[in-house]
Amino acid sequence: MDVDKYILTEALSAILGVAVKLQSDCKDLDGAIKLQIANLTTLALLKNEALAVQPVTCLTTSLSRLVVDKKKSQETTKSEKASCSLQKELFVISDDFFDPSFDFDFTNMSELKSDECMRGDEPYKRPYGWMRFALKVRDKYPDGNAWLGTGGWRSRSAPGEWPVSYHGTDLQGAAGIIQSQYTAGDRQAYGRGIYSSPDINVADVFAKTKNFISQNNGKTYKVIMQNRINPKKREHKNKDIWLVPIPEGTSAEKEKEIVESSIRPYGLLLKEV
Repeated sequence: MDVDKYILTEALSAILGVAVKLQSDCKDLDGAIKLQIANLTTLALLKNEALAVQPVTCLTTSLSRLVVDKKKSQETTKSEKASCSLQKELFVISDDFFDPSFDFDFTNMSELKSDECMRGDEPYKRPYGWMRFALKVRDKYPDGNAWLGTGGWRSRSAPGEWPVSYHGTDLQGAAGIIQSQYTAGDRQAYGRGIYSSPDINVADVFAKTKNFISQNNGKTYKVIMQNRINPKKREHKNKDIWLVPIPEGTSAEKEKEIVESSIRPYGLLLKEV
């Protein structure tokens, strides 16, 4: 897949709902907000005024709620919808925000029985049909790198490794994110929190409107986030849905703590459509 850093910044812009540019391309950084790997999830999931990211009720778009109650979604107010449009705020990333040494092209691969892998003692459904662009996450967290496991294909989990999850949804589906309760398709209320799936195909369904047209090459792409999720913090709601609970009334500080200790994006998945 012919993709450069500029297209990857477009993908981040699409999934975050804010403008993202390379720092080297910004002549004037006044008012720009630096987006770092270690705070990417927090910026995405929480309306944290202290970090000046109130408009980012939207990578709640990519990481928070996987299953949205359709009736509730239809009742979304105009102001909520507006909050999920592309914002004027400028976020900048360093030129080494991505880590090409861990990129992997799954686009022309298909699932084989012999390909069965484990990550964090859970089956790892590899993202066949997608191209993974790795985020530079090594040595970015205070608890080390064990959560990432080791590189390369392997059928067994590494000690301390976290399982893999995926998230894909649209901007309108992200409105209200952590503030509201959502319901799964079988009408069972799963509660408030961070939703993701261990199945790339499930996330793909919810990413059906999460496309963007690149201004660099005119092609249309779909984008999904690939994450690691703390097995001690997530609950199995069914075989396809994992939830990190965040109860009503949780303080903003506590929500931030839960998010940062529960789910970490480590790859951006793109598919040309």
